[in-house]
Amino acid sequence: MNNLLNIKTPAEGIAQTRKADYNLSNHGVGNLRLAYWNLANEALYEEAIFRGEGATAVGGPFVANTGKHTARSANDKFVVRETDSEGNAWWGVYNRPFESGKFDELYGRMLGFLQGRDVFVQDVYGGADENYRLPVRIVTELAWHSLFARNMFLLPQSLEEYKRFVPEFTILAMPSFKGAPSVDNTASETFICLSFEKKLAIIGNTAYAGEIKKSVFTILNYLLPLQGVLSMHCSANVSPTDPDDVALFFGLSGTGKTTLSADPTRRLIGDDEHGWSDEGVFNFEGGCYAKVIGLSESAEPEIYATTKRYGTILENVPFDPVTRYIDLDDDSLTENTRASYPLEFIANAVPEKKAGHPKNVILLTCDASGVMPPIARLTPHQALYQFISGYTSKIAGTEVGLGKEPEITFSACFGGPFMVHHPYKYAELLKRKIERYGVTCWLVNTGWVGGPYGVGKRISIRHTRNLLNAALTGQLADVEYYRDPVFGFEVPKTCPDVPEAVLQPWSSWPSRAEYDKRYTDLAMRFIQNFAKFTDGTPQEVIEAGPRV
Repeated sequence: MNNLLNIKTPAEGIAQTRKADYNLSNHGVGNLRLAYWNLANEALYEEAIFRGEGATAVGGPFVANTGKHTARSANDKFVVRETDSEGNAWWGVYNRPFESGKFDELYGRMLGFLQGRDVFVQDVYGGADENYRLPVRIVTELAWHSLFARNMFLLPQSLEEYKRFVPEFTILAMPSFKGAPSVDNTASETFICLSFEKKLAIIGNTAYAGEIKKSVFTILNYLLPLQGVLSMHCSANVSPTDPDDVALFFGLSGTGKTTLSADPTRRLIGDDEHGWSDEGVFNFEGGCYAKVIGLSESAEPEIYATTKRYGTILENVPFDPVTRYIDLDDDSLTENTRASYPLEFIANAVPEKKAGHPKNVILLTCDASGVMPPIARLTPHQALYQFISGYTSKIAGTEVGLGKEPEITFSACFGGPFMVHHPYKYAELLKRKIERYGVTCWLVNTGWVGGPYGVGKRISIRHTRNLLNAALTGQLADVEYYRDPVFGFEVPKTCPDVPEAVLQPWSSWPSRAEYDKRYTDLAMRFIQNFAKFTDGTPQEVIEAGPRV
């Protein structure tokens, strides 16, 4: 906010109370009107309302509209090409190189933009394991982005800890600042640029808060594998009676990570991003960022309840300005409506945000072709093939430019845009851990049955939950399986509380010949996609793919 009239704001009197000794001048930031340091949620609510950044709805959630960008702008993300990143980054469509000198110029212009303005600072941690956590400073133009940072990351616990906080990485998010493509060499006026050498990320011309969250994830995806820790785009839960009965749910947005891990019979470790060290699994975050379009109180009661709570941020959720009731079925702004809330809002969440080693790894795919089985058991090599492939269908709204129909895609490691190293770097770490801890791997399809999108219907969440429950409790260990003729993985013939027809996807298609043709077409897409990973991937993993 550019407070030209120098109007006193609600939290101005306490803006410096939790200011760190290592302050913004160390990042080159100066001549601000005022920096608001580590404000509590209540103060940030007041500031955001005062500045007209959003409104409160029934129950107390803060509702914000992100404007033009209602999803991640994947084509506008860059990694600065420097000595360290040069030899580690897997350059290409996910990691677009950016010139170091241009980054300096762009950052210099952003510092000029900040002159005389207000900013909000949150000093937070990424990673619940203190051995690997990353101190991050998040500097934002918007008060509600500062609230988002408090929801999504882990917070210092005392005034002294705030005072002596020294960030290892700093993120500046300025939605009002635009890049100039002709000058900055950005793809558009929007940019997300990361410099691992300068330990700095800058974000401009987008108010979509997910860019802040995913920038921290990208940084951890770069740093942790270099320490032998697997960074993962997955949710995680654990048995309430056995801390070493952990389940991981890999998957892209829209595949059901958040929904399926929020299981009332198990305890939630986290819903999106985790690390797996020699000590076990730990959450990167302190909160959840759930997609809420069409959210049902009956099907997803825990997540639904958060949409009516003070402290939750609702992104692009329409509401009645008179009654202040929200409409979770209204997709007029975007399909990608979101709720950001502290993990503690889920009643059965694990307070420590960490647990032991997984017994089961579930790879979630949303198959819009309608041909994949609803669940399959994988060999370790098949698991690595599927992990590197990262097959799913992008659901409308999760990225800029997607239409209504799902779009078949392959996203390496089920999080390609956030993975900085070559995909096999992550796959190799996963392989070691699967073998060391005797993990069972599953492929679960949450997409369509009875035909492709537009013909068939989405698999019932009730059936998916029953399949997962059977897998996690060992009920599928001794049932009879058939070997899939195309992919070679094992598919159970029976499962408690699931009709046998659901386990045989071809049986609900009007024509078996049409089903077989579609399945073969999908298998060819896998083979063509995997060709770009063969350099650097062992032959036994390559051979674990489909056979046509």
